Amino acid sequence: MRVVWQLLVVAAVALAGGQVIAGVQEDDPWLTFAVGLSSAALALLAYAWVVRRSEHRPVVEVAVKGAAPALGLGALVGVAVFGLVVLQLATNGYYEIEGRGSTTGAIGLVGFMAAAAVTEELLFRGVLFRIIEERTGTWIAMAATAVLFGAYHLANPDATLWGALAVAIEAGGMLTAAYIATRNLWVPIGVHFGWNFAAAGIFSSVVSGNGANQGLLETTASGPELVTGGDFGPEGSVFSVLFCALATLAFLLLARRRGHLVSRRRCVEERAKRRAGERAEGRSEEPATKRAEGRADSGAGQAEAPSTLPR
Repeated sequence: MRVVWQLLVVAAVALAGGQVIAGVQEDDPWLTFAVGLSSAALALLAYAWVVRRSEHRPVVEVAVKGAAPALGLGALVGVAVFGLVVLQLATNGYYEIEGRGSTTGAIGLVGFMAAAAVTEELLFRGVLFRIIEERTGTWIAMAATAVLFGAYHLANPDATLWGALAVAIEAGGMLTAAYIATRNLWVPIGVHFGWNFAAAGIFSSVVSGNGANQGLLETTASGPELVTGGDFGPEGSVFSVLFCALATLAFLLLARRRGHLVSRRRCVEERAKRRAGERAEGRSEEPATKRAEGRADSGAGQAEAPSTLPR
């Protein structure tokens, strides 16, 4: 039941925050900035609380220590990978920067994208991938959550089947691999935010079929849909799939070097050890219980003798 409780708690906070952001996004970029960051912070607190209560352990994947440099590193990776996509599009004549955009629009997008990055990473990497991996190993969990993440984006206004598949490969691969390599959620949150903010807040692109954004630069994209992504945005570009796949490979190689990949066999062995430990603990408690029962029965036979058992 822990997966259900964790999903419900984080999703409830995300839904409430999303409703508030949607109500203020068009009217006040500064309020969107504040509400978005507040929503992200509340989602993190809710995740830490529900995981601690349901799993009875320190929630090290969102530990405050080291969070800032991990977030910064992840954000740089996200911006850099998206920048490579834009560079390829521009070099091939499919992308053009026309001038300056809106600074206040970009500020509002910081809050909006922070809330989206945090809540989606908590749900898909913090809850679903982490718990599925415990039972199936890294590869099955990675594939399953990638499919779920792609399908989740089919609900967006201008979503396409190809766009959802591209997101499954790009984010389902790159962001999950970032978690596997580091075993914390700060780096994938940073990568997710950096990618989304670069797309919307810097280059004013459509993000996952959610419509146009007003960022720091005025840009236009034109050309074959398979190359530019069309109405779905650059995430539907073959260049995005290529560069995110390369980033995924880099993170997975780092994870392998650190010994962070979990095989299905190891999962089975760990579960068998836990069950054996629980049975052994039960057997060790049984004789003590019987001795206590025996003493109680003996005391009951001597009605006049004072009891020495604690009341």
